[in-house]
Amino acid sequence: MTAPGLLAVFAHPDDESLSAGGVLARHAAAGGRTAVVTATWAPDSPRAAELADALRLLSAGEPRMLGHADSRVPHSAPGRPRLCDAPLDEAVGALVAQIRAVRPEVVVTHDAYGGLTGHEDHVRTHRITLLAAHAAGLERLHPDAGAPWQPSALYLATHPHSAVGSWGEHLASVGKNLRTVPDEHVTATVDVTPWLDRKVAAVLAHRTEVERGAAPALIAGLSGPERARLLGTEHYTRHTLLPTPPPRTDPMTWQDQAD
Repeated sequence: MTAPGLLAVFAHPDDESLSAGGVLARHAAAGGRTAVVTATWAPDSPRAAELADALRLLSAGEPRMLGHADSRVPHSAPGRPRLCDAPLDEAVGALVAQIRAVRPEVVVTHDAYGGLTGHEDHVRTHRITLLAAHAAGLERLHPDAGAPWQPSALYLATHPHSAVGSWGEHLASVGKNLRTVPDEHVTATVDVTPWLDRKVAAVLAHRTEVERGAAPALIAGLSGPERARLLGTEHYTRHTLLPTPPPRTDPMTWQDQAD
């Protein structure tokens, strides 16, 4: 059975590879349509070029960039507002247009915390995506953004409390207060080790972040077993978007942790 279409929506170039690179690669390998929307950085920036390299490695198409400025890097999109300052309805409408163009069954994005570090752009992207995933199916909302399309599910990339040991020892030195969720909030745990090499290569394609010592630099300095421990499993919380979802298994037959 062909995998359903998947659209990943993340705040910055590299978030897609770190948070959902394994699922993107797995989906593509199963014949599913995949695409990635990135909320920040200009399409003509060096980081956009690095994003294109990463998406090629993940078979996720060309970059789709909303073009807002990174809240901490104003020059990332000259002349554009920071993502956190952009009018909410305008940002939602731009993402609705992307959802209606791609027409995915599944949308993946940051969780409500914005991931482990709670970056404000991640939190804003979560809120924009949640609103857009609902609005995309309503014909009277953003009528100029294309024909209505309702994804069936939204998956939030997250980390359970039980996984904090894996990342905690690596982030403690930089003073990060890790934001994790109770284990019972995780509804899909995906083993992506068969696609780990591709995921790691995509992370390292973000060369600017490697050079400046961000998360991809941490990955670059790890051994193979350590990379597998940190990146070999992806955790998600599912939100159903259809009012009456059809009786079928989870998209991609993701393993539901609940009996």
